[in-house]
Amino acid sequence: MLTIGDLSRATGVKVPTIRYYEQMGLLSHSERSEGNQRRYSKGERDRLSFIRHARDLGLTIDAIRELIELSQHPEQPCAEADRIAAEQLAAVRDKIVRLKKLEAELERIATHCNGNQVADCYVIHALASHELCADEH
Repeated sequence: MLTIGDLSRATGVKVPTIRYYEQMGLLSHSERSEGNQRRYSKGERDRLSFIRHARDLGLTIDAIRELIELSQHPEQPCAEADRIAAEQLAAVRDKIVRLKKLEAELERIATHCNGNQVADCYVIHALASHELCADEH
């Protein structure tokens, strides 16, 4: 059995986040020792590692909850898990498109400034007026 501190070190998840996941129902409420200290099993450590990896990939709490539920039925088809992953992939690709637009606009603004004083600074003027942007971002 692991203490909450041991679990935190083993998974790289901070203690308050572990408690939050318990409150959200992603992790079962831990057993308590006679001294009322939380104790976690290897299975709970594995679940927390699963949750952390899913969060690192940007999955929402609701999506993780669905995946945990699906994982408890190994005999079921994995179409729902595939759907969740595909939705996250689409969301990430959409963010990449938006970030590339932001990158291009910031690069244009940052390299367009020829002023020596803030009064003539293109960065300041471009941020003050969206009309100076090359396109929608």
